[in-house]
Amino acid sequence: MSTTAAGPLTGLKVIDLATLFAGPLAATMLGDFGADVIKVEHPRKPDPSRGHGPAKDGVGLWWKLLGRNKRTLTLDLSAPGGRDVLLRLAAETDVIVENFRPGTLERWGLGPEELHAVNPRLVLARVTGFGQFGPYAHRPGFGTLAEAMSGFAAITGEPDGPPTLPPFGLADSIAALATAYAVMAALAGRERTGEGQVVDLAIIEPILTVLGPQPLWYDQLGYVQPRTGNRSRNNAPRNTYRTADGHWVAVSTSAQSVAERVMRLVGRPELIEEPWFGSGTGRAEHTEELDAAVGHWISRHSREEVLNGFEKAEAAVAPIHDVREVMEDPQYRALGTIAEVDDPELGPLRMQNVLFRLSETPGAIRWAGRPHGADTEEILHGLGLSATRIAALRDQGAL
Repeated sequence: MSTTAAGPLTGLKVIDLATLFAGPLAATMLGDFGADVIKVEHPRKPDPSRGHGPAKDGVGLWWKLLGRNKRTLTLDLSAPGGRDVLLRLAAETDVIVENFRPGTLERWGLGPEELHAVNPRLVLARVTGFGQFGPYAHRPGFGTLAEAMSGFAAITGEPDGPPTLPPFGLADSIAALATAYAVMAALAGRERTGEGQVVDLAIIEPILTVLGPQPLWYDQLGYVQPRTGNRSRNNAPRNTYRTADGHWVAVSTSAQSVAERVMRLVGRPELIEEPWFGSGTGRAEHTEELDAAVGHWISRHSREEVLNGFEKAEAAVAPIHDVREVMEDPQYRALGTIAEVDDPELGPLRMQNVLFRLSETPGAIRWAGRPHGADTEEILHGLGLSATRIAALRDQGAL
């Protein structure tokens, strides 16, 4: 287990009590930049992500990503011994991330009041589907429900098709980013006040923010955005197009200058002179005509020719990759977006690298997800618990 990387969050202590997926991913992001993250799992019910998706040699691969840069501890929080251990951990911890249903920590005697009694500087990030209060607060909540409730599904899909959900944890991932941001904001506040606080993050909210000005449009104009497939109501051409050799590319013309360059490239410069061409909204009203022009030109050229042509024209285009092409893309390679990690269980692993590059205090993947409870003894000894006490906790079922 390598511990050589020292990121900007080195010295920050985080306890990850959360599962599936927003809370744990937020903790991963903190760990990627140096925080000491302790992943707490139930002794007899490991984190569900260990069993999600494909596995190799019985080892869940999703966990290798989600559990990276975390030490693993088993602890039954509902048991008296487990509660006591968590309070001892909390006393010297900066951040706790949890995603139990509202009231669960309180029922175990581990609510904000008890936690702040042992550590007034603690930041407690509570990540739930619907937040800590309101009529839906006690409902079970997952990212899929947020994708439905936020309006995302309603605008995703073809105009004559059903609402469409993403085949991955979109809302959870957006919520994870928001949680990591919220934690850092709370820590910055602590620098001024000297006291911690509670972060209440509802997964249904961050995805609504990234959907743009839809509430504002509705409030001021009564406008409800419809499903438009790959097209946009705000600009055109914007779509996916098939090349002569059977590949797909995506084109975007959000900027007026780019739209003009595309029309010159595809041999339809006369369209630029149309009065409606001067705005994204005007172009969107003539989507069929613009799509036909771009699609016809792309359909007569190979993907390489299309990409080269757009690059020379300084117009925006990208190949539509599957994961195989992502792993080989020269831009991703140049950025180091896919990193290789040596893992004691599975050997070399390739996975997404840290989210961004810092010039002076970069983040790093120090290790991939560890086995269930692998660091329990080390962590508890670090708290000052004797071997006899640890054995007793095991006998009680608390570990």
